[in-house]
Amino acid sequence: MIEVVDSLEAVMTKYSLVTAFAVIGLTVWISYFLSARLTFGRLHGSAIAILIGLVMAYIGGVVTDGTKGIADIEVLAGIGLMGGAMFRDIAIVATAFGVRLEEFLETGLSGVLSLFSGVLVSFAVGGMVAFAFGYRDAVSITTIGGGAATYIVGPVTGTALSASDEVMALSVAAGLVKSILVMTMTPVVAPWIGLDNPRSALIFGGLMGTTSGVAAGLAATDPKLVPYGAMTATFYTGLGCLVGPSIVFLVVRALV
Repeated sequence: MIEVVDSLEAVMTKYSLVTAFAVIGLTVWISYFLSARLTFGRLHGSAIAILIGLVMAYIGGVVTDGTKGIADIEVLAGIGLMGGAMFRDIAIVATAFGVRLEEFLETGLSGVLSLFSGVLVSFAVGGMVAFAFGYRDAVSITTIGGGAATYIVGPVTGTALSASDEVMALSVAAGLVKSILVMTMTPVVAPWIGLDNPRSALIFGGLMGTTSGVAAGLAATDPKLVPYGAMTATFYTGLGCLVGPSIVFLVVRALV
């Protein structure tokens, strides 16, 4: 039995990237199962997967006293590559290719304004919170502000600006909190804000921006609205990744 375990560990270590895909696939399956069975879809599977990932990263750091989280465990070293910048950027580009600009422009001026105001307000609020908690350099403030936009924009901005791992982790945490809040609160506030038609869903997605949060929240409100909100939320992510390390950073650096 010990020989079998040792052989399996050797194979998993040798083909670490394949092991990473298997582990992440199992994690995602468990996350969506828990989402469907325990929260009835109100808490999106992607949010649960991120929570599990953060816990695994913490455990990996405690067990190995390393700096790469769960990837410091040799048999799971492939997760460090799979979760790196290359695969992340591929995922972002693939998401963006699924959206048609012509469809977004049909929302008119209100859709465009909601998109830009949603991104910039999120950066501003996140940056002010970061400043209030003692961060005074432009890189940290912009990165945490990006996390307040979405948990994708934060790491992308932080990587481009060479932010510390601590700051990028905070940006992911900020984005995760926002995503969960949007998921859970959307059905509650929908009747109060008129979120019952495609146009309002497009504007809502542009204001909130977190694709998983908007999709799950709209699914709990009215499943027919999900494609509209998710479309502008995807544009939001792309816009945040574009302006965060450039325009927003230059403005923040000028201010602080």
